[in-house]
Amino acid sequence: MKNVTENNRVVSLIYHDVVEREVHHLSGFPSADAALYKLDPELFRQHIDTIARTVSGLPVLVTELAATNNALSGTPWMITFDDGGASFHTRIADLLENQGWRAHFFVATDYIGKPGFMSPEQIRDLRHRGHIIGSHSCSHPLRFASRPWNEMEREWSESTSVLSELLEEPVRIASLPGGQYSKQVAQTAAAAGIKVLFTSEPTTRTTEVEGCLVLGRYSIQRWMSPAVAAAIASGRFAPRFRQLVWWEFKKFSKTVGGNFYLRAREKWMNELNRNPVK
Repeated sequence: MKNVTENNRVVSLIYHDVVEREVHHLSGFPSADAALYKLDPELFRQHIDTIARTVSGLPVLVTELAATNNALSGTPWMITFDDGGASFHTRIADLLENQGWRAHFFVATDYIGKPGFMSPEQIRDLRHRGHIIGSHSCSHPLRFASRPWNEMEREWSESTSVLSELLEEPVRIASLPGGQYSKQVAQTAAAAGIKVLFTSEPTTRTTEVEGCLVLGRYSIQRWMSPAVAAAIASGRFAPRFRQLVWWEFKKFSKTVGGNFYLRAREKWMNELNRNPVK
C-alpha cells in the first residue's frame, strides 16, 4: 500500500452504531459517551441518501486503492464503522448494499458474541458480502497511546489473530479506538503486521510509518446533519476545517486533563442523555 497512497488524499468517514436513542445500549458499547456517535436509523438512511446524491462515485475500499495503482479520479472517499456493534449486521450493511456500497467494519474482538455485539457468524457473513473486516483492538482502551509498548502491540496482534482465524484469511487492517494517536501507536501496529491503520485524526493526508499506511477520518456524531456529512464526504473544506479545529481543542484537553477529562466527559454525556438538547 505504501507506493499507492502515501502522501495522497483520501476522505474517510467514521460511523458507529445505528440504533434508536432510547435503546442505544442494544448495539455497541452502552456508555453515554458511546451514544454520542450512534445514529437513529431514519437519520442514518438520510445520511446515506444525501451522500449518494452529493458525492460522485462509490466509496472505495483500501484494497481497491492498491488494485487501481492510484488511478482513481479525484479524491477517493471511504466509509468506516467502529466497535463491532450488532447493528453492523442487522441494519447498516443492508442499507449500504442497497446503494451498491461496501464498507470497512472494525471489531473490538474481546466483545465478539457479547450482548450488543456481532457474533462470529455475522462477522463472517459481512466479509462474504464483500465488506472489509478489521481490528479495533481487543479491549478498546480509550487512551491507547498512553499504554506501554507491549500492551499496544498485544492489542493489535491478538485482535488480528482472532479475526484472521475467524475469517480464515489474514487480517492486516485496523482502526484506533478512543482517538488518542501517536507515532508509537502506528509503530506497534506495524510490528504486529498491520498494513493499514485508520485513526480519528480529521485529515485527508496519508502517511506511512514503518510499512503501515496511516489514514485519518472524520467523525459522524448523532446530531450531524446529512448535508454536513455529505459535504465532508465530497471533500468540502469548511466542515472539515471546523472538525479539525474542534479536534485539536479536544486533543489539548485530553493531554492536559488525562483521566480527569474522561471522567468529566462521561458525567457531561450522562447529563446530556437525561436532558437531550432539542
